[in-house]
Amino acid sequence: MTQAQRAAPAHTADPGWTRTRVLDGHGVSRVLTRLAHEIVEGHPGDMERVVLAGVREGGVGVARDLCAHLRQILAPEVMLVAVDVSGFRDDRPRQPGLDGAWQGILPVTSRTPTPSPEGAVVILVDDVIQTGRTMRAAFDVVSSQGRPAAIEMAVLVDRGGREVPVRPTYVGKNLPVTAAEWVEIELGSDPDAGGIFLVPRP
Repeated sequence: MTQAQRAAPAHTADPGWTRTRVLDGHGVSRVLTRLAHEIVEGHPGDMERVVLAGVREGGVGVARDLCAHLRQILAPEVMLVAVDVSGFRDDRPRQPGLDGAWQGILPVTSRTPTPSPEGAVVILVDDVIQTGRTMRAAFDVVSSQGRPAAIEMAVLVDRGGREVPVRPTYVGKNLPVTAAEWVEIELGSDPDAGGIFLVPRP
């Protein structure tokens, strides 16, 4: 469940509910462009080994948009997958028989089958990082699927509050917030409507 999904009930539960836009859709696009350039600069001549792995659910949309920005810079297609960490989390009750998953996102590229993490540079992508536990679980999912050459992290927002020693490689925006606030991210085709918002935590 994404932070935006958890924040959604506040719309109706609290008549005094308000949200503050921190960055509009145009600003988010500029941030993604910068992240894309940083990734390319970090892997000169080696982008064919890079796999973007969006962490479900919130990270998948960010990974798709980041992939589009990378393609504008590179022209060649960038490999893209989704990572489900449900069975690898240590901060929620585990459901019997539920494992993590490494899944192709279609349409991805002209390459088939789903790219393997074996020998790849896997960049885990999420919308917001706080405690770091989701990313730690994502590491385990990737390792269960193969042995990558490297694992990096790209997040749109880092809101601080780490509980495990996890540090993103690429950060779009550092946004320290209080425990009473939640970060909500809306991505879409209308940049005037979307963006990054702060909302009261339900």
